[in-house]
Amino acid sequence: MEIDYIAHTNNLRDVKSTYKLIISISLMIFALIVNLPIVSLFITFLIGISLLTIAKIPFKFYIKFMSIPFGFALITCIFMAFFFGSGTVIFNTGILGIVVREDALSLAITTFCRTLACFSALGFLSLTTPIALILNDLSKIKIPKIFIEIALLMYTSIFVFLDQIKIMTNAQKTRMGYNGFKNSYRSLGLLISNLFFRSLDKGEKLQYALDSRGYNGELPKYDP
Repeated sequence: MEIDYIAHTNNLRDVKSTYKLIISISLMIFALIVNLPIVSLFITFLIGISLLTIAKIPFKFYIKFMSIPFGFALITCIFMAFFFGSGTVIFNTGILGIVVREDALSLAITTFCRTLACFSALGFLSLTTPIALILNDLSKIKIPKIFIEIALLMYTSIFVFLDQIKIMTNAQKTRMGYNGFKNSYRSLGLLISNLFFRSLDKGEKLQYALDSRGYNGELPKYDP
């Protein structure tokens, strides 16, 4: 919800969405083609500075936003460094023959930098452009309608699920559902199972709502 709010209120909100889409895709492709860590880091830094100084994205939010891909990329690249490659050994852990090889370390660093660059480019688009404008631009470049409609339904469902999670979590907390590890584990299981059935119910109601409004297999899209 915070991402959606920032996308509607940032200083680059009124810049034509097509330009931002082209910039985002171009930077991702450039980072993948060049395949140099220094270039990827430069793209990450450039986008970060642009979002913080031009778009006026809150610094704390941007750090939190980037921490998720940073964490996943770091874990993945550590695994790659220790278990991939066949070149010269540069570090031996002494545990079950696990070593770090030169080519594996190089691959891990390159992959880590490329991941940050590509996610930063994607973040530039998502943090400065509302989803309706992004979907409208995707339709202009002839992305199949089925993918656009699925993306729209998924985006809508995210807010429904978040609302349901908040309601159920608050209900469990008022009943001391998270008092202790055992209760927390049990409450989490009940939350997940109830969310599954709630999602089925919401999906069925969504289909009824679409049918009652003359749904003919194609969702109308916002065209500014």
